[in-house]
Amino acid sequence: MSAAPAWTLVVPVKPARIGKSRLGADVGVVRAIALDTIVAASRASLVGRVIVVTGDRELVAALADAGVAAEIVDDEPPRGLAGAIRAGLDRADLVHPRAVLLGDLPALDPSDLDDALVSAATVPRAFVPDAEGAGSSLVTALGGVELVEAFGADSARRHRELGLIELPVPVGSGLRRDVDTPEQLREAAASVGTFTGAALAALTAGSAAQIHGE
Repeated sequence: MSAAPAWTLVVPVKPARIGKSRLGADVGVVRAIALDTIVAASRASLVGRVIVVTGDRELVAALADAGVAAEIVDDEPPRGLAGAIRAGLDRADLVHPRAVLLGDLPALDPSDLDDALVSAATVPRAFVPDAEGAGSSLVTALGGVELVEAFGADSARRHRELGLIELPVPVGSGLRRDVDTPEQLREAAASVGTFTGAALAALTAGSAAQIHGE
């Protein structure tokens, strides 16, 4: 039996200085969230290529320091989410299955992504909704099938209308725990990756030092 073809993963990431306006977090935390997401995704056994579309030079440097062999597509000036996704997909080939993963999943575990991709390999196009069920964190397409996406407000409904199949990913999976608001960050804090955890700890320590006049 031949091995399953490796997936090509496209991850669009806004520069931390302009990303996650609803989150209202420190730039270092925003960048760490993307870094944890990409590091975890790159360690999934079914992912063969990772294409990161970003204009964030510090993120690119951090990925290299973390040993992530990602292909970088420059997104400066920013193209917007749809444009960034298209620029990444233009680097991929139609022979292999492709997926687009949003870069705001700091609690992602490589096994979360592997499990979803196993299911995605059984249908032409699929998506994973976020924990609230309104947004989406992942869309997929098999080799030879055009990838279509409708990320943004109410994307889960729009992905269903496009004919994408909802993958059976548990609500508690890190693949569904996107972080857009301070509340979501607090809920995910106990299970975030190394970089986000360190950034949050540094932010907390800095705040405590200011309070005590250090």
